[in-house]
Amino acid sequence: MKKISIVMVLLTLVVLVSGVMAQGKPAPAPAPSAKLEKFYGDIKSVDAAAKTIVVARGKESKTFVVDEKTKITRGKDTISLGDLKQGLNVSIEFKKETDKLIAVTIKAPNPKGAPKEK
Repeated sequence: MKKISIVMVLLTLVVLVSGVMAQGKPAPAPAPSAKLEKFYGDIKSVDAAAKTIVVARGKESKTFVVDEKTKITRGKDTISLGDLKQGLNVSIEFKKETDKLIAVTIKAPNPKGAPKEK
């Protein structure tokens, strides 16, 4: 009877240990997404070739990189980087990556006098 009890305890331990070992390392937690910051002001320049936009507010100006993931809108309409013009007031949500400011969204208001959608 003692032999059977010892064998059962050993088998139980083997099953528990092998189950823990089969799990391996836990999956790494997903990297937290970069915190989005906001900046608004007037466009000073747009360089479509370099895919950058410079926005200034008072004496402060920032250069933002625009990539294929950047969402650019005017009112409810999606527009392209080429539609942004100097002097246009914009609001930008961006993230910092190393030494670059990556534009996530660029929002421009509807032009004055444009009909409002209902």
